[in-house]
Amino acid sequence: MSKHVAREPLRRNSRSNRARILATAREELGRNPDVTLEELARAAGVVRRTLFGHFPGRAALLEALAEEAAETLRNTVEAGQEPGESAERALARFVLGMWPVGDRYRMLLGLTRRDLGSERVAEVLAPAREAAIGILERGQRDGVFHSHLPPAVQSTGLMVLIVALVESVNTGALEDDGHRIATATLIAAGVPEDRASAVVEEVASAMATALPATAPDFSPADPFDEVSGRRRGGR
Repeated sequence: MSKHVAREPLRRNSRSNRARILATAREELGRNPDVTLEELARAAGVVRRTLFGHFPGRAALLEALAEEAAETLRNTVEAGQEPGESAERALARFVLGMWPVGDRYRMLLGLTRRDLGSERVAEVLAPAREAAIGILERGQRDGVFHSHLPPAVQSTGLMVLIVALVESVNTGALEDDGHRIATATLIAAGVPEDRASAVVEEVASAMATALPATAPDFSPADPFDEVSGRRRGGR
């Protein structure tokens, strides 16, 4: 048996351990930013040496999470673009597309001040922010969104709203599959409630129809936690 063949199971096991550690870190850090690496190792079901073999320290682990999140957000934004779509539908699609990665987004914001630094987090979130600003600029020009705030400022406010509502889902204060949060975002942007609800349902239906043929693989950034098998938000 060649050395290459012999090493392949070890490489697969190493990749599996790394993915498991990152998945556990996303979940545990989202609940408690002060969790230690030793506690993360126990939660991931690996020994301390294995964790430190992949991530020499907390900074290395958080940077890996940031890189993973940045790639996932870029993929999500790119996959959610529909040329020629109205601003209302584009904003609904944006929020619904971001729903599966909401926990990762919230966790990064929670770690902004203490670990990654605001500049690094802003860099990670830039693709989502730029996409939202573009949609809001178009909606303001078309007269479907409020124009009393600059698009960049309005985008910041809507992002805060989305993160707060995702947190409410995680704590059990709100039951949602993304539809209610998308509707609330459109209403906050200036779309009448009835119209916002109708747009979200239309877009969600179109996305569900297109999903089997077009959905990209964002693994391991999907709505399910790789360690526990639970849907994000504990559902």
